[in-house]
Amino acid sequence: MSVELRPGIFQIPAEKAGSHVYLLKGTSKNMLIDTGTAASFPSLEASLAELGLKASDIHFVVLTHEHFDHIGATGFFFQTAVVAAHRLAANKIELQDEFVTMIQSADASSVPFHADLWLESDTLIDLGNYRLRAVHTPGHVSGCICLYEPTERLLFTGDTVLAGGTLSGVFASGNISDYMNSLERLSALKIDRLCPGHGRLSDDPEGDIRRGMEHARDLFEDTKLLSETLIKGQWL
Repeated sequence: MSVELRPGIFQIPAEKAGSHVYLLKGTSKNMLIDTGTAASFPSLEASLAELGLKASDIHFVVLTHEHFDHIGATGFFFQTAVVAAHRLAANKIELQDEFVTMIQSADASSVPFHADLWLESDTLIDLGNYRLRAVHTPGHVSGCICLYEPTERLLFTGDTVLAGGTLSGVFASGNISDYMNSLERLSALKIDRLCPGHGRLSDDPEGDIRRGMEHARDLFEDTKLLSETLIKGQWL
């Protein structure tokens, strides 16, 4: 069951180990943020139908990063929609880097695709009634982005930060130093609601980003301590 967050902006909740999908019905174009897994596409298609849309009515698909649970169903939109991702995610998708995307091992029913548009930070997507700004937020992986709608003060975070300040971990190509910097930059935005790729929505984005920064600092200190211990052990 989809949830309307603002007029024409919907969360389609995750199913079958996938991510939430967000639909923005623009006055000129319709856009999805992430697509979930390939296995969940029939459910996604049914949710779109309930909102009066077919898959072919989606004009843009913007991917927050390259993990299978966020990109798996993208191939089903590829013939009719422009697919966009940050250039570091787009590169891995184009090369079918399964070590990073995990798409074959976890979502073998996915359909191949590539990103038509390689995004940089501050790229603006204008849907007529809504304008989404891409914010490059490396850390979870190198090609993570969040999408910020300044008028409604909505931040779509993918896996960068979840409600409660939960972090999604550091995966291949990610690092904790970038994570800390990304969260610090997000803290400067004026946000009323945080819309993550997993879990509940957050109406305390300022507090959650602050808690995320605290968790990142703790992880950084733990990682530094582990590194120092390993280096000392090597020379004993």
